[in-house]
Amino acid sequence: MVDKPSLCMITQCPSLSPIQVNFMACQLFALAAAFWFRLYLSPRHASPLFRHAVATLLGTAFLIFCFGWYSMHILTVVFASYVIIIKADINNVHRYCMVMAMGYLTVCQVNRVIVFNYGILSTDFSGPLMIITQKITTLAFQLHDGKAEERIYAKKQHRPSLIEYLSYNLNFLSILVGPCSNYTDYIDFIEGRHISRRLRHHSGTCNGQNGYDMTPEPSPLNAVCRKLLICCGCMLFFLIVTRSLPIIYNVDPHFVANAPFLTRLTYAFFSIQAARPKFYFAWTLADAVNNAAGYGFLGMDENGKPSWDLICNLNILGIETATSFKTFIDNWNIQTGIWLKTVCYDRAPRHRLPLTFVLSALWHGVYPGYYFTFLTAIPITMAARAMRKSIRHFFLGSRGVKLGYDIITWAATQLAICYTVMPFLLLAVEPTLVYYRYVIPTLTSAFLSEIHERYMYNCFSGPFLISDLSVSVFFISKNCYSLHIYTFYLFFCYEKFDHTVLRKSLRPPFFFFFFCRVEIHKTFISHSFFFRYKKYMYSLKIHTN
Repeated sequence: MVDKPSLCMITQCPSLSPIQVNFMACQLFALAAAFWFRLYLSPRHASPLFRHAVATLLGTAFLIFCFGWYSMHILTVVFASYVIIIKADINNVHRYCMVMAMGYLTVCQVNRVIVFNYGILSTDFSGPLMIITQKITTLAFQLHDGKAEERIYAKKQHRPSLIEYLSYNLNFLSILVGPCSNYTDYIDFIEGRHISRRLRHHSGTCNGQNGYDMTPEPSPLNAVCRKLLICCGCMLFFLIVTRSLPIIYNVDPHFVANAPFLTRLTYAFFSIQAARPKFYFAWTLADAVNNAAGYGFLGMDENGKPSWDLICNLNILGIETATSFKTFIDNWNIQTGIWLKTVCYDRAPRHRLPLTFVLSALWHGVYPGYYFTFLTAIPITMAARAMRKSIRHFFLGSRGVKLGYDIITWAATQLAICYTVMPFLLLAVEPTLVYYRYVIPTLTSAFLSEIHERYMYNCFSGPFLISDLSVSVFFISKNCYSLHIYTFYLFFCYEKFDHTVLRKSLRPPFFFFFFCRVEIHKTFISHSFFFRYKKYMYSLKIHTN
């Protein structure tokens, strides 16, 4: 019989689930342990081996406390990956580790969905396993790359020792919620070089024990206190507001059947906004724990003050004020974004953006909602890129015009987030389709691609299947030689759709995807065109003479 989390036996919190209670207990204990680790087990007072051992033992204890026997899954993938790292050829070690770690993670995720029928276990170990997967593959790719600035091996004996490897993966600072960090940065932190390397231009060379610089190091106390205050605010918001705006109410039958469209859209916006503070809380608290231990020093900012955001996982202000989908992504789960860029985006020979989003969906799990979210994000990101590149420079002439542009793009970004993120929170197919069908009937995104060097023009004709509310906007730059426009349509049909031909094969709700191509002659100087259709089927021809 699986061990139950210990705190579940002694406390029942009306506002928090058992796994949240355990998480809180471990993270608060980790915060206290982090201060102790920095003050009494600093590189001045303890050897790197002892620091590695303490960090590993505490992290393993947290795993067993929170997940019982399920923690064996995490230990299994950690030790199996170490065998690969030690035995595999350096040219293929990253491939073997990626396949093994992602494969094991996927099997566990499938088991959670199928065997437990979408149930969220009170001992859900998928979060730590996801972080471990990032760490294992990050280390393997760094071993393979051997970049000069982050070289961690030169010969076989410079591959990580067992205690270094276990400490990096299982340390109590990041075992529960991360973040994933650079292996070299972590080893520098344990051995006392983490801060001195970033202060070298201020404090001279390192000359202390274990390479530790004897110049007084910046204190993380202010950064920790600031982040703990943010955590307190997020916790209060979660307990008061978030629980009053449940995500599932977006697909409540009575609500979607009777509430006006703007009411449903407004509730979707505020419920998604209210769902973020729990992520803000978890990631900010994890960052504070690392800072309390003396890890996460980035250097001095432009004002000469110490910055402790090396492994920061989010920028709350950047998220809430994002004026593009890419800006939102860049400020959300930052360390995971760095990992995806390292292992996929920078290495894919083509189709880098789609492959990165697919990997992100697979890493998150096998709930259908994840794939709705990340596959929908592909064309939206492409559309945002192209539209920003094509039109933004028209709005930079004055501060007022720029402000108006920022407000409009912020609103558009929030609408796109309402559309794409909701399936991520709903998880299952049925509520996702209900939401798509009744809340936002149509999404149309356009993006520009592939400008050729030769003069040419062409004409385009093709069917457009568009609902009442769909709007397609094409933005075209001056002086382009031959411009290809790919328009992505995600169409959701109404109950009363009565087109007899399509009705035989496609029944509502359904998805309709297609891409159209337009080539524009160099002398075509119009900057934009706007189409609005109020019927269902059109054949559009564009001649560019």
